[in-house]
Amino acid sequence: MRRGLDEHVVGRRIHTAAFFGARVARRHQPGPADLADRLRGNAVQGAQRRGKYLWLVLEAPDRHRQGLVIHLGMSGQLLVEAASAPRETHLHATFDFADAGPQLRFVDQRTFGGVALADLVPDPAAVPRRWGVPESITHVAADPLEPAFDQGAVIARLKARHTAVKRSLLDQGLVSGIGNIYADEALWRARVHGEREAATLSKPALGRLIDHAREVMLEALGQGGTSFDALYVNVNGASGFFDRSLNAYGRQGCPCPRCGTAIRREAFMNRSSYSCPRCQLRPRPAG
Repeated sequence: MRRGLDEHVVGRRIHTAAFFGARVARRHQPGPADLADRLRGNAVQGAQRRGKYLWLVLEAPDRHRQGLVIHLGMSGQLLVEAASAPRETHLHATFDFADAGPQLRFVDQRTFGGVALADLVPDPAAVPRRWGVPESITHVAADPLEPAFDQGAVIARLKARHTAVKRSLLDQGLVSGIGNIYADEALWRARVHGEREAATLSKPALGRLIDHAREVMLEALGQGGTSFDALYVNVNGASGFFDRSLNAYGRQGCPCPRCGTAIRREAFMNRSSYSCPRCQLRPRPAG
């Protein structure tokens, strides 16, 4: 989705923005009318992402720079469509541009997502560094795809954790962007069970695990993401198809691509974990 925004929105100037309903701009305290007024005339200089947050780097006519932070919630979509296209049932915002080209729309069936303006603050992992990241998401750690991602520091923090390694990988204050599906895939590639205590793994093993997570994320991006739901689409409405390349996640009972053993499913934090009983030995209970 970020790549789609980079292709279709960056370099254009916002002419008008409209918000429908009270929830979409609830994170912008002055309200949707104020947000629409502030966006008018802003040039879109970049489209950035960290974890589950997207933001458009905006420059106002007075050269003040801010970020329009977009969180998709569980079902949010950003679609680039002709302004004359039929309105979606759950359309919550539209952005029209001075060039009279395609419109950007925010659609959200479950209304958990939203948009807000935020000041950009310096961050060593931001690219370009001069833009920084929105002040409202400084609590979210850099992810393995960011050029300034400090892998050595993350490994050291993982090595100090006496918790399950999968739980640590999903801690957005430590490393962002991996998520439940990609964590399972990285753990399968590393031959590590997610319940292994992070501190019991060697630093080289932890480094390989992060490397695998990065590989999985890059491969998934190359295929447009992982779509298990018709709601998960990019800006032109197309679904990703990395789910066809998954080795562990969602493959309960299917043979492990490496050894042929049936993949198992286990409950994990109100979700599911998938692993190979032979390739990823479950740690022995303490005592």
